[in-house]
Amino acid sequence: MPEKRLNQMERGERGRVIGISPCGSLRRRLMDMGIVRGAEIEMVRRAPLGDPVEFILRGYNLTLRGGEAANVLLEVG
Repeated sequence: MPEKRLNQMERGERGRVIGISPCGSLRRRLMDMGIVRGAEIEMVRRAPLGDPVEFILRGYNLTLRGGEAANVLLEVG
């Protein structure tokens, strides 16, 4: 299956988390929000200027900056 970064997803696209870049406190923060290996994420919308991006994760809406989202690797399809 193809791989993408979370910030590269298109509207309505779904993916499963396969990894998070090792960034210390940011990694811990993303994991605390529920972004862990195996979690399914759907991209909802992107702000008019492209940042931030909104996702549905585990039944709640999560908004991340593009730089934060770039640290999450997904398997899409």
